[in-house]
Amino acid sequence: MPAAARYSAQSLIAYATALLVKAGLPADRAAAVAAILVEGDLLGHTTHGLQLLAAYLSEIESGGMATAGEPITLRRRGAAAAWDGMRLPGPWLVLRAMQEAIATAREFGTATIAIRRSHHIACLEAYLLRATEQGMVMLLLSSDAHAKSVAPYGGTEAVFTPNPIAAGIPAEGRPILVDISASLTTNGLTSRLFREGRKLEHAWLMDSEGRATNDPAVLFAEPKGTILPVGGLDAGHKGYALALLVEALTGGLAGFGRADPPQGWGATVFLQIIDPEAFGGLAAFARQTEWIAAACRCNRPRPGFERVRLPGERGLDRRAAQLADGVELHAGIMEGLAPWADRLGVAAPEPVRRAP
Repeated sequence: MPAAARYSAQSLIAYATALLVKAGLPADRAAAVAAILVEGDLLGHTTHGLQLLAAYLSEIESGGMATAGEPITLRRRGAAAAWDGMRLPGPWLVLRAMQEAIATAREFGTATIAIRRSHHIACLEAYLLRATEQGMVMLLLSSDAHAKSVAPYGGTEAVFTPNPIAAGIPAEGRPILVDISASLTTNGLTSRLFREGRKLEHAWLMDSEGRATNDPAVLFAEPKGTILPVGGLDAGHKGYALALLVEALTGGLAGFGRADPPQGWGATVFLQIIDPEAFGGLAAFARQTEWIAAACRCNRPRPGFERVRLPGERGLDRRAAQLADGVELHAGIMEGLAPWADRLGVAAPEPVRRAP
């Protein structure tokens, strides 16, 4: 397969920022959104990086994503707060909440912010390094009450979104970056495979009759199939329980979710920052997490595995390589942005390496 074009991360951030500004987003908010989208691509989450930008531009144009205004603090008690995100850009809201929560955690040891009515927040892992580099533990969970594609265990009708869960954990060496979901796969990946006429490698979906399948077409048929929860047909009670936990910490704590009228594509968010210095101390925390990390890395691999990896390790390797050699975008992303670039008068970045 021929090598794909590569772009410097900074040129992609500048390109995405310019498109968002021309679409109507203030420059600081546009830069925040662009940085998180490109960070998703750097880490290898190509369905949740610049793949989302065309959809975000459409949301700005339609009014689905607000461009002006501020989040409203609904309640505050000590180190806990609830915000109304007012349909503002999700990445900008989360970064702003992180800034406040980190400052609060330095004073009180922990801080928690629940956000209702945020717009979509992109790749959850893209935020974690900003916390771990400051010695903080970060938990980030998200649900989208507007959508449903995952059935509860034992059922055949969708109730949940994939309900992602992310955690950044400092260690003496590289941090541990967790980005999983309560389902076996995501809406972004299944939509991409459906458009490309491809199938999943495993039977991670279920048709409307309750049969496992690897064909994403079942999610677009009538009656619709669903994505299976973590554990699949045999042990899906595990993913089902995780989905309920995410719903409680997002929609439950924010006081707004699936029990309310749909508001459009977006997110309900749970963000928690923990300062290990308020507990056993950061050095002791990092020593414990590094011991566990080393025990996993040194574990004798089973057949078919070269070695045991830690969560986030592959993404960090990919990130370092792409920062050095340029970001390789999934096929079709730049082409999908070209009509927006033409309409808004923004020049596309020059690749640092062109495809042959």
